[in-house]
Formats: sequence, C-alpha cells, structure tokens
Amino acid sequence: MTSTPDSCKDGASKLSKINDGVCEMNDMLQNISTEDKDIVVSICANCGKENSTDNMNICNKCNQVKYCNAACKKKHRSKHKKQCDRRVAELHDEKLFKQPPSQQHGDCPICFLRLPALESGYRYHACCGKVICSGCVYAPVYDNQGNKVDSQKCPYCRTPWPSSEEELQERYKNRVKAGDPQALNNLGVYYKHGRQGFPQDYTKALAYWHRAGELGNAEAFASIGFAYYNGKGVEVDETKAKHYHELAAIGGDTLSRYYLGIMEVKADNLDRAMKHHMISIRSGCDGSLEMIKDMYSKGYATKEDYTKALRAYQEYLVDIKSPQRDKAAATYENCRYY
Repeated sequence: MTSTPDSCKDGASKLSKINDGVCEMNDMLQNISTEDKDIVVSICANCGKENSTDNMNICNKCNQVKYCNAACKKKHRSKHKKQCDRRVAELHDEKLFKQPPSQQHGDCPICFLRLPALESGYRYHACCGKVICSGCVYAPVYDNQGNKVDSQKCPYCRTPWPSSEEELQERYKNRVKAGDPQALNNLGVYYKHGRQGFPQDYTKALAYWHRAGELGNAEAFASIGFAYYNGKGVEVDETKAKHYHELAAIGGDTLSRYYLGIMEVKADNLDRAMKHHMISIRSGCDGSLEMIKDMYSKGYATKEDYTKALRAYQEYLVDIKSPQRDKAAATYENCRYY
C-alpha cells in the first residue's frame, strides 16, 4: 500500500483549518464599501456572493453572519453552528456580568441617597408608587410651612396610611391599572403568602410576577426563579430557575446574583462565582462578602480578591449611610438597612 506523503498530510491539515475558519473570515468581509459607489455591500457566508446589506438574511441567534437568502442560511447552518453557539454564549456573558448601575430601585425620592439592597431598608407606598428609604419613612413629616404633620401619612405625597386591608387592596388595584411594576411584584408576594387580605394562590402570584418582570422589575424574576427552584406553583426545574435568576441579576437584583454565585461554586466554576459575588458586593450583598471570605480561607481566592471585596462593600456603605437611617434602624428592628 502506498503511504500518504507528509506534504499531503500537511496540506489536508491546512485545508481543515481553512474550512474551520470560514466563519471567522466572513466576519472580516461582512461590510465592504465599493470605491465607485457610495453603498455598503456584504458577503454571503455560504456562497460568497456580494449583496446590499439591507437585503441580507442575518443569523437570528448571533446577529453577525449574513446570507444572501434563506436557502444559503439553511445550507450553512451546520458549519456555522459551533461559532454561533460560542458567540451567543459570549454575548450572554457580556450582558450577565455587566455591573448594574445601582440597586434596581435607584435613589430615595426624598433624601436622594442610594436605596439600600436590604428589603427592610426601604418601603413601597401604594398611594403614590414611590419606594422610600426607612430613614425618610420614619422621619418627622412636615408641611410646606415647616410644621409637623400627622406621622401616619406618606412622607412623599402626604396621603394617610390605609386604614383597612380593603383600602390597601383598592390602592394596589389603581397602581396595577397604572402599570406599576413594583405594585405587580408586591401583589405576587401577597398572593404567594396569602397576606394583606389576598388568598394564597401560587398561580396568580406567578402571573403577577411575569407581568412585573416584563415591565422591568428584577425582584419579580427572582421570585419566579425561586418558584422553579422550590417547586411552588410549578414543577421543579433548575434550568428555568437559573434562567430567571440570571434575568433578575441582569436587572440588578442582588439576591439572585448571590444565588448564581453559589450555583457556580457548586459547579466548580470558581471564576464565574467570583465575578457574580463581586458584582453582588458592589450592590450591597454582605452574603457574597462572606462567600469570598470563605473562598479565601480555603485557598480558592487570593488575599487581593478579599481585599478588593472589602473595599467594594465599604464603598457601598458610604453610599447608603445617613444619620436618619441609623436613627430609624436603632429605633425599629424592621428598619435595618445593612
């Protein structure tokens, strides 16, 4: 039998590499300006034909590779799949590990300080739909002449607190009609636990959370994630649980970010876990600070990692601390804000 010459083997190897790099080469040829025409043309990843960018059929997963028509797109699918999946994963991670601007509620509308991540550090008011820090909720309320008014009023809109569950329910109905995502999220919580006169109903809770999440409420996505993880109103599905926790984390929910970090530690993805916990710490999660401390004690994180985490949490405390919030926390146990 005649053996294959080394030169042929080398040629076959090079040809294989060229085929593997077809998609990468296409990225370089996607947009080419012609010298004689002021138009932009693109190269079909399958047949190599030029076409106007406006007429190209784009891969709807990675939004990068272009084709002259649907037939070419279908023919090239098997060659493109590996690169496409890799790029989709990269885009997802870019979005997932981007630091949210702040805790999702932003700043207190009265003192203009950053709202704390801890739930007991702020209150939602169904009268005006404002999320107000615990310090301003329990601070003395004054009228526009500087006189103290009844403390049982909303510090923002001066509406008296609801005197009954029926009145509270009516206010929530009005906020839901206005499309208030925080009101929708809170109703989901009330239906989950059967509180504030609402019957326990997991189906309704999930429906309200889905509506709230679609309107941008990250807490709602977190609640859906926990529902799938614990099998409350739905069957246990850890894949879906992780999906909704990722949506919540992208929206700025610190608790979901913390749990994603724990999931990655369990999966032995320590680099990803570290990224999640650092983002969570910058958003005010002391649980993530403890996790990095534990990782450091076990040799999974460096001293520099732990020092960086401590500094990030200290910066968060500087942003949220105020004498009024301290006073409220010292007076009322349910007003702790860190």
